[in-house]
Parts: sequence; structure tokens; C-alpha cells
Amino acid sequence: MTDLLKLARIQTILVFLFIILKFIRPTVLNSSTYNWIKIVLLSLPNFFEAIIGTFLLTGIGLYINFRILPEKTKISIYKLYVLATILAGVYVITQELKIHNLGGNNVYDINDIIFSFIGLIVGYFMIRRIQPKIYNTNRD
Repeated sequence: MTDLLKLARIQTILVFLFIILKFIRPTVLNSSTYNWIKIVLLSLPNFFEAIIGTFLLTGIGLYINFRILPEKTKISIYKLYVLATILAGVYVITQELKIHNLGGNNVYDINDIIFSFIGLIVGYFMIRRIQPKIYNTNRD
């Protein structure tokens, strides 16, 4: 389970950054900063949300795939990484397009979609780099 704990630690850091951005947002928006800084500040939480979603779904998928599913129905680890990223993408993009409001009352902004898409790509490559697994031994 050490790989899942590594994902959880990274998610905790990203949630902390997400919260900090939410707290400083009003101050920056009311200041006379550059417009691009305001765009980044408003859209960066979507970037973090996409990465967190990818990590969360990867962890859940790994657990289900290696601890619950029978051997015949297990999928390869790389397919699982792609599937987790696609599912996270469906959630964050449909939320940004206002198809659902499961994450709160959303305002349509193309920059949010761009940041979400970039977050999905970064999240996928982070997962591929970390290559989390669940081991069959009792030492995990």
C-alpha cells in the first residue's frame, strides 16, 4: 500500500495548495494585478482538481483491480492509468461545461477547461512516472 500512500501524500499537498489559492483569491482579484495573473489564479484550482481526480481514481482502481476483482477480469496497470484519467476527465470537463454541478455551482470559463485539460495530462504523466501498484505480498 506504500504506492497508494504516496498518491495520498501528493493529493494532500495539492489540496493544501487548492485551499490557499481559494483564500487569497479575493485579495488578488480586488488588487490591480495583471489580468493573466487573475486568470491563472481563478483557473489553477481546476488544474489541481484534475490531478487530484486522476490520482484518486487511480488509487481506487488499483485497489479494486488487485484486491477485489478475480484474476480473469483484472486489467493491465497501464490500461487502468488511462481509464482513471479518462474518468477524471469526464468528470472535470462535464462539470466545466455545466452538464452537472456535483463539485459546486460552476461558472463556464474556457480557461478553466484549458487548465483542467492540462491538469489531466500532467496527472496522467505523474501517474506514469510514479507507476503505483498494489503488491501481492503482505509487506505493502
